[in-house]
Amino acid sequence: MAERVFGLSFAGWYAEGYWREKYIPYALTYGNDVVANASVNIIDMEWRHKPRRYIQIGTVMTAPEYRKRGFCRRLLETILKDWRKESDAIYLFANDGVLDFYPKFGFERAVQYQYTVELRHRRRIGETRKLDMSAAADVAILEEYYKKSNPYSAFTERDNFGLLMFYCSSFMKDCVYLSEDLGVVAVMGRESENLICYDIYGDGARPLLEALETFAGIEAKNVLLGFTPTDFISMEGVEVGGGDTLFMLKGKENLFCRNRISFPLLSHA
Repeated sequence: MAERVFGLSFAGWYAEGYWREKYIPYALTYGNDVVANASVNIIDMEWRHKPRRYIQIGTVMTAPEYRKRGFCRRLLETILKDWRKESDAIYLFANDGVLDFYPKFGFERAVQYQYTVELRHRRRIGETRKLDMSAAADVAILEEYYKKSNPYSAFTERDNFGLLMFYCSSFMKDCVYLSEDLGVVAVMGRESENLICYDIYGDGARPLLEALETFAGIEAKNVLLGFTPTDFISMEGVEVGGGDTLFMLKGKENLFCRNRISFPLLSHA
């Protein structure tokens, strides 16, 4: 049904073993067919080195011929009943067509901010190598560095390699780079005309600027960050516009009320 509604397939991700216990579909079936779905994604975050258990609701959909029967309402009510007390926050991303739907369940809009780093010297430290996401040895390298987390992020996801590989085993498989000299792996790519660092993993022994300059090469002048940098208070963030809107459940933790932050792009499920 995800292929019908969103043009999205989980088959390859599942076949490679990356569908793990943190992705939990809630589905309604009719006979042998799934007619509606809303999935729970357990997202373990760290906010300034303090752990948080968040629940992200995603893949909310109903087969076209079964719509307007309250199926998604039933699934969302069940999810909130099951997870409200088991989480620090519950959130989701909604497209423009359903912005009036989620407030009925107690969700409110939240604003996210994105940061850009200017590459002042455009220098490179050592060499970088693109990791081959079809090679088990290179996937193991990515997982090794992922376990070290993103040392440059104030708000980072932990222990969800399966979700990372949803991206890196498919449409971002050519975006993963290793710098042994810096001791980091970066997921780098482009969005329109912008160079973007989706995430970066390692020990963080060298400054973020040096890592970005190394991966970006000598031609790039700026890099958009797909995560909130540790020193974001001293930086000027831009409100995220377009795309999906973030909704946070009222009555739970909402860090976005007082902080100009964003969820890591690679934590979107």
